[in-house]
Amino acid sequence: MKTLLKKIRSFFPLLPNIISVFFSKPETENYPFEKTHIPARYRGRVNIREHNCVGCSLCVLDCPASALEMEKKSKNQFRLLHYRDRCTYCGQCEQSCRFDAIFMDNDYIKPADDKQDFFVVLVNRDES
Repeated sequence: MKTLLKKIRSFFPLLPNIISVFFSKPETENYPFEKTHIPARYRGRVNIREHNCVGCSLCVLDCPASALEMEKKSKNQFRLLHYRDRCTYCGQCEQSCRFDAIFMDNDYIKPADDKQDFFVVLVNRDES
């Protein structure tokens, strides 16, 4: 009987919180059906201005997650690859690019169920 009274007594301090939850709006968003607010500084998808990229590999060297890879055949022939599954979206690649080629926009990244969708070729530059 005493343990039951102790349990009931411990319930009383929580009672105002429980009542307020029943009469308040939900904290979650109805995402697929309503557009959600995205903050201006949200770091989403990694994009590139391909004409600005010179293949210097600074973004690849500074990436802490090894999410960027440069395949160079010559000075003017290279491919810049982005592995979305490795990326932490920290923005280090954007800060290290001296040519303003790589940037992050505030778009959501679509989910994928195929491993091939996590691999993106950002730049594919052939000999020109």
